[in-house]
Amino acid sequence: MKNTHNHILRRAVLAATLALGANVIAAPAARPLTEWPHVTSAVKQNKAMEARIRQIVAGMTLAQKVGQMTQPEIKFSTPEDIRTYYIGSVLNGGGSWPQGNKHATAADWVKLADAYYDASMSTDMKVHIPVIWGIDAMHGNSNMYGATLFPHNIGLGAARDPKLIGEMAKSVAKAVRATGIDWVFAPTLAVVRDDRWGRTYESFSEDPAIVKDYAGVYVKGLQGDLKSDNTVVATAKHFVGDGGTNEGKDRGVNLSTNEQMLNIHAQGYYPALAAGVQTVMASFNSWNDVQGGADHGKMHGNKELLTGALKEKMGFDGLVVSDWNAITEVPGCAEDSCAAAINAGVDLVMVPEKWKSFIANTIAQVEKGEIPMSRIDDAVTRILRVKMRAGLFDNKKPSQNIYAGKQEALQNRALARQAVRESLVLLKNNGNVLPLARGKKILVVGKSADNMANQSGGWSLTWQGTDNKNGDYPVSDTILAGIRDAVGEGNVTFSENAAGVDAGQFDAVIAVIGETPYAEGDGDIGPAGTLRLSGRYPEDLEVLKAVSGKGKPVVTVLLSGRPMYTNDLLNLSDSFVAAWLPGTEGKGVSDVLFRKANGKVNADFRGKLSFSWPKSACQSPLNVGDANYDPLFKYGYGLTYASKVTVPALDTAYPEGGCGKSLSVPVYNPTDRATYALYVSSGGQRVALGADLNAVHKLPTVTVETAQINTQQDAKRLTWTGPAKLEAQAGKAIKLPSYASTDGALQFDAIVSAAPHGKVAIGMETVELDAGAVFQRLVGKGKQTVKIPLACFSAKGLPLAALSTPFSVSADAPFAATFANIQIVGGAAKDQDALACGDFK
Repeated sequence: MKNTHNHILRRAVLAATLALGANVIAAPAARPLTEWPHVTSAVKQNKAMEARIRQIVAGMTLAQKVGQMTQPEIKFSTPEDIRTYYIGSVLNGGGSWPQGNKHATAADWVKLADAYYDASMSTDMKVHIPVIWGIDAMHGNSNMYGATLFPHNIGLGAARDPKLIGEMAKSVAKAVRATGIDWVFAPTLAVVRDDRWGRTYESFSEDPAIVKDYAGVYVKGLQGDLKSDNTVVATAKHFVGDGGTNEGKDRGVNLSTNEQMLNIHAQGYYPALAAGVQTVMASFNSWNDVQGGADHGKMHGNKELLTGALKEKMGFDGLVVSDWNAITEVPGCAEDSCAAAINAGVDLVMVPEKWKSFIANTIAQVEKGEIPMSRIDDAVTRILRVKMRAGLFDNKKPSQNIYAGKQEALQNRALARQAVRESLVLLKNNGNVLPLARGKKILVVGKSADNMANQSGGWSLTWQGTDNKNGDYPVSDTILAGIRDAVGEGNVTFSENAAGVDAGQFDAVIAVIGETPYAEGDGDIGPAGTLRLSGRYPEDLEVLKAVSGKGKPVVTVLLSGRPMYTNDLLNLSDSFVAAWLPGTEGKGVSDVLFRKANGKVNADFRGKLSFSWPKSACQSPLNVGDANYDPLFKYGYGLTYASKVTVPALDTAYPEGGCGKSLSVPVYNPTDRATYALYVSSGGQRVALGADLNAVHKLPTVTVETAQINTQQDAKRLTWTGPAKLEAQAGKAIKLPSYASTDGALQFDAIVSAAPHGKVAIGMETVELDAGAVFQRLVGKGKQTVKIPLACFSAKGLPLAALSTPFSVSADAPFAATFANIQIVGGAAKDQDALACGDFK
């Protein structure tokens, strides 16, 4: 990223002007910033309110103050806990619901919100301070059964419609208040510069101008006057640079210069702060300005940015909240202890589970002088300021909101359907196949045509958006349902994989394909991975091969959280639509694909790419304004029905060994679940450890739980009581690249919490190594990376050309261990910490 902001915007204007079908261009160049600007907030301080806050803070004990700074998760905190520990805030993560009930009603949520509120108002404090509940309402009240889900931000960026964003935010605020909650962790203001990042779809654009256009109206839509029944507290996140990490790695290092940080990654914060956003969430990432010689370290421990830039220079007087257990990213900190983050400027600490020990540790740190009392008082002042501004001190229970408990307030289907129509981008329409006429015989194929989970993506009912069925979305329409509604159910035949169906017998084929759900961490494509969709989802290529070349037009609708290398799929399609992650209103897609009954256009395409579309499988990062910018479809591209453009046959070459930036092959890590799946066998039972990360599998001789070693929910913890086996397996043997097998090692991270009482074996295919002594040495040592040379397996007769079961671990007696990040790494057998074959006896 060598370009200045001026150059980036000049190139953006030029590229968008030249882009085929573009009618929206980036904003004119502005003078680039060199310092953090002062921002005048629309929400002003009130002298009487400030005096009242000072009086309350002065009368609080240290335990009460630290309680206000603590935010546990609802799974791990009861109303009685709120009363006892003076807790200031609670949150629910994705996949967390009242009483663990995924189908809880709005009334169920309000009942719990009231219970928390009543507890906070019945403490022994001199002045009762109401609790505030925060939630990730990412694209609607997205954790809530029966709520309308809007397109994810990547689709909204393609819509280029700030007014729509404002209306959507108002709708989201009302839907959240219907559940008794008053704080939303949105909007995300990331400017994504490498589409391999698993949170790309949470960003409006690679162009900071679009993020800047949307930020203020989004905040105003959520917050309104901060007093009405249909308003919530908004959060600008994640401060700052989350979208610019090297290689798109979640929680990674942003290598921007100071000028790039100011003029690219921070652009959304200036209008958000001006609109009066009341909370800012700190980011997981680090910032290392190599060119400027300044390594700023982890954002959660960065006083220069959280206090100096945000609070002092820009004048932000609201509260800074940490992300989920993000204090652990700061050197020297743990899940329940981080004086460094508080001293840096974090006011409210998200401690989902270990909040009791966090409170005790923080009190001790203040008493020892490690955290100044002035910093504690400032944090509590900011928390109370936000609560007062939001009307929480008005003696009004969550259930007294006019929308509280009303299921219908969760829905705004017409607006979401409009948002879907506006977000669709037409990439190809050879022969002007679209729009299709009604009354024709339509064959619909593809795994995502009738799959609401794929249609909605991550942050939908569950954190990763996985473990969801169509029945979990009771007020919704799949894309298939929309097609049936448009042309009549009798005119539509659906076959997911096109097996046994002759496409030539239909007037047209619509294939709905694409990515399956993921969220942070799980969605990352590693440095060796490619952007090639059909490499990760080969079934999409197969279904298009089955219906193409039959003399009938093929219309492909792609659901994805980022631009993808799809040249092979484009070649097999007459028309190709980037539909992103449209949410619950699938009829918004059919509104645009089909003509009216009288033959006229019903709704035209108007979406324009807010992310550049790759020409090759390893073309990332790819951003408008870059030197040698050469995408397949440029930023701003998007055809309409008036466009007379033919997309020629495209080169479909791709590197079989990946992008050559890594020598590893993932076996099990949440980012590559499609390659090998995990299974556990015990007592004659064999269970797939599927997409439900909350599931606990209790088999006769082993219990399997989701745990954490490196990042949230990235590991599996097994507690053996007798013979059982964990194995990673694919349906057929997968060729092992030569770069991985050359001096390669089977590598995984492990935490051994209970020593083996019998035999433990590590296996590849049917070859097993006795690993009992190895695991015995790891007991109680925390995270350890185990590297086993592949030569130890080949010496026992294992051919390494292709593997269907590249990893297994079995025990025949009590044993407890956690496993994550299982991979085969080329060259790792030569590492100094690699085990020797003699260690396995």
